[in-house]
Amino acid sequence: MLYKHDKMLLMELRVLRYFLAVAKEGSVSRAATALHVTQPTLSRQIMNLEDELGTQLFRRSTRATTLTEDGVYFRRRAEEIMALADATAHEFRGEDNELAGTIAVGGAETPCFSLLAKAAKYVRENHPGVNFRLYSGNANDAAERMESGVLDFALFIDPVDVSRYETLMLPLKDTWGVLMRKDSPLAEHARITPAMLHGKPLLLSSQSQVEALLSNWMGSDITRQTIVACGNLLYHLALMVQQNLGYAVTLDGIAPTGPRGPLLFRPLSPKLEASLHLAWLKSRPMSRAAAEWLACLKSMIPHGARNEKSSRIAQNSIPRKTTDSAARENVPGTTTATSHRRHAPRYKG
Repeated sequence: MLYKHDKMLLMELRVLRYFLAVAKEGSVSRAATALHVTQPTLSRQIMNLEDELGTQLFRRSTRATTLTEDGVYFRRRAEEIMALADATAHEFRGEDNELAGTIAVGGAETPCFSLLAKAAKYVRENHPGVNFRLYSGNANDAAERMESGVLDFALFIDPVDVSRYETLMLPLKDTWGVLMRKDSPLAEHARITPAMLHGKPLLLSSQSQVEALLSNWMGSDITRQTIVACGNLLYHLALMVQQNLGYAVTLDGIAPTGPRGPLLFRPLSPKLEASLHLAWLKSRPMSRAAAEWLACLKSMIPHGARNEKSSRIAQNSIPRKTTDSAARENVPGTTTATSHRRHAPRYKG
């Protein structure tokens, strides 16, 4: 198992790039060509890495070089390390102290992400050296990536415990409902009640918090129903709905339900909505670029519409421009909890 000797591993970023190249190409010779190094040099570096880790990372054969179980685990960690290294280097490449850097944001898929995208647009217009790296995943995935340093921010959809983080509640809500085929028996109903779902094959989120939420809505343990599949993202569940495998209980606006498509969405009754929280770690210093984007996002939200667990951001991590932006955050924006139509906030980077 990795790290069985519990010692500090002093490996160079160059070696991690070598490892990732071999994992990607599935061949030492092809990776050596892509890296512009000799095959013996690359093979020696990989073997030294395996010796340092105390485990075998690759299975080698005449046909291919594939990852072992430890190799798969190490690849994810290597990707996280390289992402952090690249983002850190990017922050220092700006000329004349120009704001630059990569902001990593991850979390649930939701149409409400459009608000975060609009804030990204305004920051990019003023600071073209800032870019974004996005991850899609459920709350557990996003929390793990944020706590390991891969993400600057995580977007959580209720129900989720955000007590460990600084948070900004967004003034928008997602609506729970049922994704189904247009020719399904429930399609004739405008809203879906708990009784309508009893005995129906269901497709659900794999998060335990969501199961508890839906069980409370149904008035009984939803896991006692016929569960066809569980998943952390909707795309694959939507494909199973298309194949008439069941009804997906999910959020509105994620899967396509246009007039020409085979699927439609019906909201739940009683109505069930979910709040959204943008979260970041309390103790981690925030990069200049991340602080600027957060200040821009706050300027788009009317002050009375916010529900911040904490607005504390280390001032020494905010450049003068960002501090000025933060001072303007009380300017009323145009985002409301009932409308997705927004105009540009009075944000100036």
